[in-house]
Amino acid sequence: MLGYSTRLMTVPVGGRVFRLRVLSDKQQFCDPDGHCERLGISSAQWSLFGQLWPSGRLLAQTMHSFDIQGKRILELGCGIGLASLVLHSRGADVVASDLHPLTEPFLAYNAALNELPAVHYRQLRWDTPLPTLGQFDVIIASDVLYEIGHAQLIADVVKRHALPHAQVMLTDPGRGSSNRFSRMLAAQGFSLAETRAPMDDEDVAPYRGRMLHYTRLVQESAA
Repeated sequence: MLGYSTRLMTVPVGGRVFRLRVLSDKQQFCDPDGHCERLGISSAQWSLFGQLWPSGRLLAQTMHSFDIQGKRILELGCGIGLASLVLHSRGADVVASDLHPLTEPFLAYNAALNELPAVHYRQLRWDTPLPTLGQFDVIIASDVLYEIGHAQLIADVVKRHALPHAQVMLTDPGRGSSNRFSRMLAAQGFSLAETRAPMDDEDVAPYRGRMLHYTRLVQESAA
């Protein structure tokens, strides 16, 4: 007995239909051994990883057409992991990461549902360095600025794991912390391009969020 209920859903992305196992609703909670509580995941937050949010759909849609050639990609707070699955299906070098202890089995199950090999996954606390994770050309995330301290935490993750020429791509529904996060990345040498992209799924209500695309260009030293 799992202690929580799930359902299957289908999500079209770029002409391909992905099948996903998600939590039945946002009222789900199961932490019999207190593992999540020790990680700082409250009962109110417990189910968030197991939902597919509009920001996650937009990130997945963007990753369907993103240039992956020669890029190592990290997804932060992947949750159900649709964006990582889309990238994985295209042959990208992608690592999915999250804190929730159920993310890894859900991600593995969803990869199998779509006849894909397991996605490379690492459990990652944003407040704890993980040197073995390495550095990346691209760091992506969806709607991760929902708490006041997240801007600083994610900026620190970028500082530790972004290569000098890196890009950071974040879908955001208009959180108040996004301006603070942009200032922090500007201090690391990133410039911001903001776009609003419609969903390509007619069954989804229009999404009013934004794609925040940060780019850091490394100037070549004079000979």
